[in-house]
Amino acid sequence: MGHYLLVDFGSTFTKLTAVDLESEDIIATAKAITTVETNIIDGFNVAYMDLVQHLDPQLTFEKTIACSSAAGGLKMAAIGLVEELTTEAARRVCLGAGEKVELVFSHHMTSAEVQSIIDHKIDIILLAGGANGGNTECVIHNARMIADSKIMAPIIFAGNKDATDTVNDILSRANKSYHLCENVMPKLNQLNIESAKNKIKEIFVSNIIEAKGIKKAQERIDGVILPTPNAVLMASELLSKGFDEESGLGELMLVDVGGATTDVYSMADGLPKQMNAILSGLEEPFAKRTVEGDLGMRYSATGIIEAMSQAELSHFQKQGIDIVLEAKKRNHDIAFIPMTEGDFNIEHILASKCIDAAISRHVGTVKGVYTPMGMMYHQTGKDLTETKVFIGTGGVLINDKNPIVMLKAGLYHTDKPLELRPKRVTFMIDHDYILSAMGLLSIDYPEIALRILKKRIIPLGDYHAT
Repeated sequence: MGHYLLVDFGSTFTKLTAVDLESEDIIATAKAITTVETNIIDGFNVAYMDLVQHLDPQLTFEKTIACSSAAGGLKMAAIGLVEELTTEAARRVCLGAGEKVELVFSHHMTSAEVQSIIDHKIDIILLAGGANGGNTECVIHNARMIADSKIMAPIIFAGNKDATDTVNDILSRANKSYHLCENVMPKLNQLNIESAKNKIKEIFVSNIIEAKGIKKAQERIDGVILPTPNAVLMASELLSKGFDEESGLGELMLVDVGGATTDVYSMADGLPKQMNAILSGLEEPFAKRTVEGDLGMRYSATGIIEAMSQAELSHFQKQGIDIVLEAKKRNHDIAFIPMTEGDFNIEHILASKCIDAAISRHVGTVKGVYTPMGMMYHQTGKDLTETKVFIGTGGVLINDKNPIVMLKAGLYHTDKPLELRPKRVTFMIDHDYILSAMGLLSIDYPEIALRILKKRIIPLGDYHAT
């Protein structure tokens, strides 16, 4: 066995991880600012020069593979029929494939909505709508609206199969780039996301990496094969479930606070824990990811302010903290590095809000309903109250001396009693930023990747929500 070099072209940093397959461990890591605005290979070279200083000069890499979320990742538009059903199904496909859902539309599209797809420079459109045998008129209307527009982004049709021939004819006559997949919701409340999700990954590899500038780096790597969030999802599921005879950690949650987004992952069935609770809405996947494009420590720092209540803003103002100015400063300087105690305090405030808001959007909720049999609860989404492992990753958490200060913002608290957040957890930290790298390594060596994850992700201690 030799050595692997695993590369993550992130939205803020390009991260390199060197792995010795024989010793089943990481032998060096390095990072540099991602230079997507110029030539992405420049940032790679800076990180690589740092990396090799810690390695044997005679060492060579058997394979170099990469993932990417450079320039914020792919921007997707999800289009469906009914917002609570096929539109939500389409949104989950996009997130499951590791992409950012920029726009969501339901029912009949308008000219203004079509124009917004153009204005937002959407990378991929997922067109869904209707269970098989159900409504076809709406999805055909939406296909015609796209066909008659100046939209150039590739289109994935994953709606009612009864409309496939008509949609195929409409899009082909308009010379659009499109792909036909299985319906994302063939039956009411039944999800079927693999076909569309795999097609999104194919488009990412074949079409999008060149547009994002990563094509320039292909002479140095064997291939960019995954969006970064998808690599993290693979590593998280591996760490949860285990592989072969190597056990995993069981049900877990993970929050990744990045420069552009805050991603939340849950590896759990999420079924109701209360005896008097029943599930409502779409089924939830065991491996779930949500991404919040308005919550990030640099590119999206101003979005954190918008997520704060007036009471929160007033609280910081009374403490003499101009949190709005601090967020704008980080938004304008993505390479900002905290140096002073005051800087770290601001980072804590912003990251805690990222985690709090992102977890609220990820976990399930319950709503009490009075019935002749007494109080019953309708649960929408996943019940994660009994999740025992809570992992943090992302620069703001990894580089802080006390990440629990921020991580505890994701747990249950009394001012949000209807949110099904974890209550008692063991906090852990991805201190070496290896989740995306281990997701890549798991493609060839899942058992080695799992053992490295278990060795390198560090427990911080137990915490009980109050």
